[in-house]
Amino acid sequence: MDLRQLEMFKAIVDTGSFTKAGEKLFVSQSAVSRQIKLLEEELGEPVFQRTPKKVHLTEAGQLVLQYCNRVFNEIGLLKSEVSDLSELRRGTVRLGGGMSVCTYLYPTLLKKYHQRYPMVDVSISTGTNDEILKQMREHEVDLALLSLPFHDPDLEVGRAVREEMLLILPQDHPLARQDGPVPFESLPESPFIHFERGSNTRQLIDEIFREREIWPPKTMEIQNVEITKALVEIGLGLSIVPYPAIALAGKKRRLAVRRLEGPRIYREMGWVHLKSDYMSHAMRKMLELFEDIRDRWEKLEAR
Repeated sequence: MDLRQLEMFKAIVDTGSFTKAGEKLFVSQSAVSRQIKLLEEELGEPVFQRTPKKVHLTEAGQLVLQYCNRVFNEIGLLKSEVSDLSELRRGTVRLGGGMSVCTYLYPTLLKKYHQRYPMVDVSISTGTNDEILKQMREHEVDLALLSLPFHDPDLEVGRAVREEMLLILPQDHPLARQDGPVPFESLPESPFIHFERGSNTRQLIDEIFREREIWPPKTMEIQNVEITKALVEIGLGLSIVPYPAIALAGKKRRLAVRRLEGPRIYREMGWVHLKSDYMSHAMRKMLELFEDIRDRWEKLEAR
């Protein structure tokens, strides 16, 4: 077994066919077939189930893919360690995060990062916590800023920032005309727009609602905070969102912002990455630079 065989195996998985894998690697389809045959002979098990239209991984193939991802990830780490010697004249950081983080926090962070390390390639994946963690375990994301908590022995988690959660409502809503915090008992009169089910932020809000026995008559679930704000603007419901998503959106929004009665509501955000003996220099510098802007970010609280 050699790296070329694993490279061809991964190309077939990525493209879905032997022919497309050959095109991707600039070799003939027969060369790909020959190397996969040698791989299967060495393993003593088929790694692909072939059909007229597509190839599918066998159980053995699924296992090979797991180890294949590990091998190429270790190679990537080796390249990162070597590139560190050149003081970040090159490198890669693959970030992940939820929609509000990618929309309001990452741009400020990445602007400063690019100014200091212009030769480092940075990519961003957005999605739910589960989607980002799946990509992280498949070594497609290096570092993610996600809502806490996490309890997973495979993950390294460090607190990053705390964001206040505030009620948003249309400017002409009756509750918007009242001074001071909004009583929780007023919320059941209006439809409510939630974060997606299963997210840590949703669990935080659900727990607060359960404690106060709040049951809005009608609800929606939206992953995108920008869509949520647009729906609130046109009067389709109320929502609770992180304050930076409002504060950094400018004054054009037709939204009222209110605290709810009782203790202030915060969600904790943390940097998450797989546990490893090595963290790339590019990743470490990203975390160090975040520390420079964290205080300013945490001061984004409603008056």
